[in-house]
Amino acid sequence: MNIKITGIGSYIPESIEKNEDFHQHEFLNTDGSSIEHPNEIIVDKFKAITGIVERRYADDQLVASDIGFLAAQKAIDDANVNPEEIDYIICAHNFGDVKANTIQSDILPCLASRIKHSLRIKNPKCVAYDILFGCPGWIEGVIQAQAFIKAGLAKRCLVIGSETLSRVVDKHDRDSMIYSDGAGASIIEATEEEGGIIAHESASFTYDEAYYLFFGNSNNKDLCPDTRYIKMHGRKIYEFALTNVAQAMKDCLDKSGIDISEVKKILIHQANEKMDEAIVNRFYRLYKTKAPEGIMPMSIHKLGNSSVATVPTLYDLITSHKLEGHEINKGDVIILASVGAGMHINAIVYKY
Repeated sequence: MNIKITGIGSYIPESIEKNEDFHQHEFLNTDGSSIEHPNEIIVDKFKAITGIVERRYADDQLVASDIGFLAAQKAIDDANVNPEEIDYIICAHNFGDVKANTIQSDILPCLASRIKHSLRIKNPKCVAYDILFGCPGWIEGVIQAQAFIKAGLAKRCLVIGSETLSRVVDKHDRDSMIYSDGAGASIIEATEEEGGIIAHESASFTYDEAYYLFFGNSNNKDLCPDTRYIKMHGRKIYEFALTNVAQAMKDCLDKSGIDISEVKKILIHQANEKMDEAIVNRFYRLYKTKAPEGIMPMSIHKLGNSSVATVPTLYDLITSHKLEGHEINKGDVIILASVGAGMHINAIVYKY
């Protein structure tokens, strides 16, 4: 028995927010003081570091569970399975349903229950629950689905990652330009086909690192101090990810018994282009070799950082032949990896 991704789907919002749209923003330092550089320079420097040219925002009438449902329906259709035969629905997110132009998170009921309701699944033995694991949430959900199947508790699981980060950002913070909205979903099931999940690795670093990403006040000190927004210590995250994600990928690949020369693609969380490039280069240096050209597909340039949705969306784009210059063929070995709030990291070695 092998455990594979048999269906994949994503929802990419239609609304595009370009870098030029930030030229009129009032960006401030963390102490509330004005930034000495004009916005054009701030935005150009941001693009040079992150690689982001534009990002997607969900339409006002949609929330995370809505776009999660749309991605889930595509994954179910792609796998050609009966929704009533899904044993678990696992939904990864960070902030629940946040309506447009509001600040309140809504997770009652959980998003997985809402998505199951939208899918019109009647079977009460289809268990629906959420997972809060930062940006690595979808990968961790896949790992949990595999565990359920291995333990004989399930035959088929639906794993979703959905987020509307645009609704929890501080518009006076330059980091707000990183975040975007989106959803990705997958059917994970036991199959007689060759391949699937070969090895996985997960870790939570909390002793010093727990609050590298956190909820904090706006840089605009005139705003309500009780309103909080997503914040991060970018330099600390960069340094943490560079070492620990590369090592987790190596530990995972070593556990799989597969030689690094057999790896065809690395699908890494789309957080920051320069950081991702540094992680992959560090990973290959651990094997005393150079990263092959084209090993790391990127979607961040056009889609931004949609947290839990980046890896499944990237996988969907490649396997549906929508990412120019990249493809995954039958029998190819790929690595999925992510890092995020917690600080959590994980990786999967997967044979397509």
